[in-house]
Amino acid sequence: MCAIQRVNRQDKILYLSAFEQGMVVDARSNGLSVSRTAMLLGFSRSTVSRVYQEWSTTQRTSSRTTGREECVLGRKQLVDDRGRRRTARVMQANRQATYRQITAQYNSGVQNGISECTTRRSMSQMGSTPIT
Repeated sequence: MCAIQRVNRQDKILYLSAFEQGMVVDARSNGLSVSRTAMLLGFSRSTVSRVYQEWSTTQRTSSRTTGREECVLGRKQLVDDRGRRRTARVMQANRQATYRQITAQYNSGVQNGISECTTRRSMSQMGSTPIT
């Protein structure tokens, strides 16, 4: 099953209920702009846009099965599971490394590099904190 999700300020994923999705579709169908709908309902503009776009193309918004594939919503993560394992190996190799050193070492072997801020965020999600 897959449901539309939104992320709050503490990076916790919250799933929109069918009722909330219906409110978004109803507001947009009645001529409200994306920004106005987002402000009234308290969702991000991207969430409002995504819900309405899904409804306008498929005429439904909630729970759809995707087989064995995981439902992917929102922006693609820059650091996936493989990247997290790579970061963990870099950390284990040099426990005194700073964020800047870890970022440089991570970027040396990947096609699309990441910023120091992204390194800090992904390591925080992993529960690791090197010397700043």
